[in-house]
Amino acid sequence: MSLFLLILFIPFLNFLTIIIFGSYLGNKGSSYLATINLGITCSLAFFVFITTLGVKELTIIRLFPWVSLGDFQVWWDFYFDFLTIMMFLIVTFISFLVHLYSISYMSEDPFQSSFMSYLSLFTFFMLMLVSSGNFFQLFLGWEGVGLCSFLLISFWSDRVYAVGSAIKAIVINRIGDMGLLL
Repeated sequence: MSLFLLILFIPFLNFLTIIIFGSYLGNKGSSYLATINLGITCSLAFFVFITTLGVKELTIIRLFPWVSLGDFQVWWDFYFDFLTIMMFLIVTFISFLVHLYSISYMSEDPFQSSFMSYLSLFTFFMLMLVSSGNFFQLFLGWEGVGLCSFLLISFWSDRVYAVGSAIKAIVINRIGDMGLLL
């Protein structure tokens, strides 16, 4: 059960570590740390996937209340079934490959550590989206993915087409929000 949460929160810890200590780690250190941790996350997801092949039960992890208004309560719930675990494997594997590719692609960029932190945060929100146990948490994951998409698309803000594309992504995300709310 704790492996599920470890897979979920390693990318978030990547993000926090790089945001807080990125200037000390440098671009290469931040990139290697994020990529190695994503490789570990992907390996854990693969291990959980292999060990749960054929298991049809649902694992629910309830952490603590998120919203509590009288009788109305929304908890931080995470649902893990075989489909969720399979999505964890897909998301972490692709994210690991993107992190790995970004080491060389972004090697000359002075803000490489920020880019890697955004990638890790994107991975975290994707994992939250696929494992959310309620609509509010699903919406938080969806909004987080939208925010990270904007940050990654507009990363080179001095390029006009990047900023224009980021604004288009936000508009499309708002349309998706309406569909999700409906």
